Amino acid sequence: MKSDMPFLQHLSELRKYLVRAVLGVLVAAVLAFVGKEILIDQLLLAPKSSDFITYQWFCELAELWGMPSLCIEGLSIDLLNTKMAGQFSLHIWISLLAGVVLAFPWILYQMWRFISPGLSNKEQGYSVLFVTVSSMLLFAGALFGYYLIVPLSLRFLGNYVLSGEIQNIIETASYLNTVMSLILATGIMFELPILVFFLSRMGLTTAKGMKTYRRHAWIGILMLSAVITPPDVFSQILISIPVFLLYEVSILVSKYAAPKS
Repeated sequence: MKSDMPFLQHLSELRKYLVRAVLGVLVAAVLAFVGKEILIDQLLLAPKSSDFITYQWFCELAELWGMPSLCIEGLSIDLLNTKMAGQFSLHIWISLLAGVVLAFPWILYQMWRFISPGLSNKEQGYSVLFVTVSSMLLFAGALFGYYLIVPLSLRFLGNYVLSGEIQNIIETASYLNTVMSLILATGIMFELPILVFFLSRMGLTTAKGMKTYRRHAWIGILMLSAVITPPDVFSQILISIPVFLLYEVSILVSKYAAPKS
């Protein structure tokens, strides 16, 4: 693709790279579909059991720090399917979402190939770095969500009782959609430095502005943590720390990415 191409040719090139990205997602989704025992049983359903590794860590911390409230015991979530094709449809949907995550480096690579002709030679040389760092951030965020945010959220939501007359029997689709949404949300959240890099390159944000509104950002992060975590200070602080660090890293990224006058 040449930067001086007519508009319709740009659209044609975009379609080519989008088709390649979609094919990559489909291939990854098929692999996820075939490996349902690993994806569903060993990964997505694991956090609903009280012997999940995160709960064991919290119990060890509870003993070490003398904070028994940290230990999670007796967590049990019963799942229910009420639709004839519910499990099959859910299997396909979850496999597609897993395909997007697994194929994320490939999607980024196709996106970079589309925009690279409009970049300088030096910027084009950053393709491997861009794909690698972006993928690592997404996977790091997904792991953070899976091992920390998901268990803490299930602990709160799965055990929350409005009345003793109401029994929690959770729809399987509701459970899996909640787990996948939290994993994807934290993965995307960890892409903050990449987003700031491009916004800074376009002159839409600056390191000075981010420093000026640092306190506002911290308050926003704490509010977000309060929404997605159980109502205890320890959990909220635990979730907030990596986001604080990402914001500080993003300030440095913005300073580096700002157009040179």
